[in-house]
Amino acid sequence: MSNNHGAFLTRFFKLESAGGIILLLAAVLAVICANTPLNVYYDLLLTTPVEIRVGALEIAKPLLLWINDGLMAVFFFMIGLELKREVIEGELANKRNIILPGIAAVGGMFVPALVYSYFNYGDPVAMAGWAIPAATDIAFALGVLSLLGSRVPASLKIFLMSLAIFDDIGAILIIALFYTAKLSLAAILVAICCIVALIIMTKCKAESKLWYILVGIIMWVAMLKSGVHATLAGVILALFIPISSKKNLNRSPLKELEHDLHAVVAFAVLPIFAFANAGISFSSVGVDQVFHNVSIGIALGLFVGKQLGVFGLCWMAIKFKITSLPKGMSWGSLYGTATLCGIGFTMSLFIGSLAFEETDVNFLFDERLGIILGSLASGILGFIILYFCLPASKQSHENNSK
Repeated sequence: MSNNHGAFLTRFFKLESAGGIILLLAAVLAVICANTPLNVYYDLLLTTPVEIRVGALEIAKPLLLWINDGLMAVFFFMIGLELKREVIEGELANKRNIILPGIAAVGGMFVPALVYSYFNYGDPVAMAGWAIPAATDIAFALGVLSLLGSRVPASLKIFLMSLAIFDDIGAILIIALFYTAKLSLAAILVAICCIVALIIMTKCKAESKLWYILVGIIMWVAMLKSGVHATLAGVILALFIPISSKKNLNRSPLKELEHDLHAVVAFAVLPIFAFANAGISFSSVGVDQVFHNVSIGIALGLFVGKQLGVFGLCWMAIKFKITSLPKGMSWGSLYGTATLCGIGFTMSLFIGSLAFEETDVNFLFDERLGIILGSLASGILGFIILYFCLPASKQSHENNSK
C-alpha cells in the first residue's frame, strides 16, 4: 500500500499542474482557517514576532512579513534566473518570438490598471492598489492549461510563458518605482557595494554559488533597511549568476540553481505565501464590503481588463502586420489564453500587501475578495474557451476512428 502511495506521489509531483494544485489547496486551507474557530491560531501564527539581532543590526517583523519579504525574495530570485536564461538562450533570445507576447503584456498591465482606476480614481488611498490587477499568476495559468493535456499546441505554451516573463519584468519595475518607502542612504550604499562586489566576481569569473548567495543575503538585508523592497535583491542577484562555467563546459551554475530551486519555490515558497495571504474572513461582512470599489476594480480589472488588454493589443498588432499569429494558434485560442491571464493570484496578493500595508485604511478583505473572484472567473472562462477552441487530441481521434 505504501509503495502505491509513493508511486502516486511521484507521479503527482511530476505533473505540470502539481504546483498550481498545491497552491490552490494552500489558499483554500487559509480561507478555512480564517472562517472557523482555527482563525485564532491562524492570526496568532501570522502575527508571531520573529527577531534577528547582530550587534546594532536588528530585524524584527511578524512572521507574515518574513514570508512576504524573505521567502518571496527566493521566488523573485527564481524569476530572475529564468529571465536571464530565456534572454540568453531561450525563447526571448529570438526577437520574432518576443514581439507578440511583449505587446500582449503591455496591454495586460495597462488596461487592468485603467479599469481599476476608473472605479477608484476619487479615493487616493484606494488608488495605491492600481497595479494589483496588472499581474498574472503563471503557476495557476499553466495549471489550468495542463488540464487540456496534449490538445495544447507548443506555440500557445511558449506564448503564455513569454507573456508571463514580460509580465514579471513589468511587476518588478512597478514594485521598484511605485512601492518604495522612505529611503535610507546608508543602506542603499551597502546595497550598491554588494552590486559592485557581484560585478567584480563576474569579471573574475567566480563560480562558487555559496559566495554569490552570501553577497545576496547581505544585499537583501541592506534592501530591507533601505526602503527599496527587499525582494528586488533576488532579481538583482540572479542577473549575476554565470550561465556557463569556464572550467567545465558541461556545467551551468545558473541552470543548477534554477533546477534546485524549482521544486522549493513551487511546492514550498508559493504555497506558504498563499496560505499566509489568502485567509479572507467572511464573518460580519456586509453588502457594502462585497461591492466596494476596490473589490470591483480588482475583480473586473483581472476578468475584463486582462481580456481586453491582452487580446485587444494582440489583435491590433496582427491586423497592422506588426507581427503574426503564432502557428498552431487560432483567434479563439488566443482569446482563451488572454482570459487565463486574468488569474493574478500570487503576484496580485503580493502587490496588494505592498499597496495597503502602510495605510490606515484596512482594504484587506476588499483586496483579497477581488483577487479571488477575478482569478476564479478568469480561470473558469479561459478553460471553457480553450476546451472548445483547441482541436481534439490525437489520442481521441484514434479512439474515434476505432
